[in-house]
This record gives sequence, C-alpha cells and structure tokens, in this order.
Amino acid sequence: MTDLDLRLVRYFTVVAEHQHFRRAADELRIAQPSLSRQIRRLEQQLGARLLDRTPRGTVLTEAGEAFLPRAKSLLRSAARAAAEARAAARPHRIVLGYANGLIITEAARAMRRLHPDAEVRTKHIDFTEPHTALLDHRADAVVARLPFPTDGLRVTLLYQEPRAVVVSREHRLAERDSVTLADIADEPMPQIPGADGAWTAYWRLEPRPDGSTAPAGPSITALEEKFEAVASGQAVVVAVRAVARMRPDLVAIPLVDVEPSHVVLATRAGERNRLITDFARLAEEHITGPEV
Repeated sequence: MTDLDLRLVRYFTVVAEHQHFRRAADELRIAQPSLSRQIRRLEQQLGARLLDRTPRGTVLTEAGEAFLPRAKSLLRSAARAAAEARAAARPHRIVLGYANGLIITEAARAMRRLHPDAEVRTKHIDFTEPHTALLDHRADAVVARLPFPTDGLRVTLLYQEPRAVVVSREHRLAERDSVTLADIADEPMPQIPGADGAWTAYWRLEPRPDGSTAPAGPSITALEEKFEAVASGQAVVVAVRAVARMRPDLVAIPLVDVEPSHVVLATRAGERNRLITDFARLAEEHITGPEV
C-alpha cells in the first residue's frame, strides 16, 4: 500500500492545471527546481511518470490523465474531513448561508436569542454554490432557491413564490396583468456562460411546450448586467416579483402557467449538530416569504 503525501498530490494538480512548471511554482510560491523534485518524489511513490516536459510546456502522460481526477477527489475529501473535524471541535459555532435576494435576518436573530453563547455568523452564498458551500463546510445551513444539486443534502421547503416575467416599463407587455409562455415565446433571454444546466433551464423555461428554447439574448456574468439588459429592452427575464423592486424602470408581470419558485433550507444529510437542528426549526418559523 502506497502512503501518498497530500502536499505532493496538490503540487501535481497545480502543475497539471497550469501545464507549466514555472507558473505552477509561482502560484505555490516555491522554487521551480524544488517543485520538479517534489513531482519526481510523487512519481516514485506511484511508480509511474505523470508529466512530460515539451518545448511548449508540460503535458500529462496517460498515467497522469488517469491520476488527475482521483488526485482532485482525494484533496477534496481530505479538505472536507479536516473541516468536519474542526466543526466537531467547535460545536458552538454555526454559519448560516443565504443566496441572492433572500433574507434570513429574523431567523438568525432568533437563533442568537436561543443560543446566546454560540457564534452565529451569516454569509452570502452565490446561487451557484449552495451544494459545494455545504459539503465544503463553508456554511452549515443555506437558504436558497431550487434548482441546485442536492445529493448529500437534506432539503426542506420553506415557501413558494410565484414566478414573473420582468420587462422594461417601455415593453409591449408592461401594462398586462398577467402573461403566459405563449406571450413571451419570441422574447430573447440573457445567457449566463457556465451556469448550471438545470438552473438555466428552470429560469429560461426550457424546453418550452413545443420543445423549443428561448431566443438567445445578451451574454451576462452578473445580476446587475441581467437587469440592465432588461431595462434597455434587449431581453426579458423570468424571476420572482420582488426583483423588479430593485429598479424603478422594471415591471414584473405574473406568469400564470408555470410552477412557482421553491425556497428551501439545505443542510448536510445526517448532520447531528444541535445548532443546525435548532436553526432548521427557526427557519421554518421565520422565513415565510414576502407578501404577494
């Protein structure tokens, strides 16, 4: 059985990412000759050459290609094991996450009243991160909107909120009391490169009943860019009605033929921390959604 040095495994993944020893050495803040020696040590431990140098940089060998995903998984497992050990040693600390546009203030305040000696922290979690933030122990509970990956998590529905089409006040639909999918069939919607496929499909309402997709709108990278595209008339978006209150030049029109948005509390499956159990109860009591 080979006892791998995790430090060497991390060095290998950084070299594999950069495909260049010097750039990897700069990131790791070690001398390049030392990095080369450490990689050779790892190769000796494994009994296989992992990297080949070329005039253009460094490439993975077949053994390196096979080892890289396992190496990344090994490092993630080690980091999570360390995080779990630290969490178990600090039973009086909890980090409460909340995703874009969601408010947990009352539940967090009630948690502090219930556990005055505990450290109760709140942390904004990007809409792409509830799953990884929980499994990496960056948060102990997260209030977020589905969909997001839920394997390894316990998910509790807190409330539902109708979805709406957000348009500029100059849009042809702005005066309508409600709209249907058919009404927005030809309206372009923003694109977010690299976004989770399930999340994209949910908010772009894809596929449509006829199997089609939404017309492609501008490519964006931030929430503010999305609403700027809507306000300028380049696109429409599907969201909850509360987001339209962010800007006076936007209007949210109820979308009548789609399921509502689901706001949930997510925690790690099998978690036995009393603080998390208590917050789950308080979240159900205090996080009930805005009045519609």
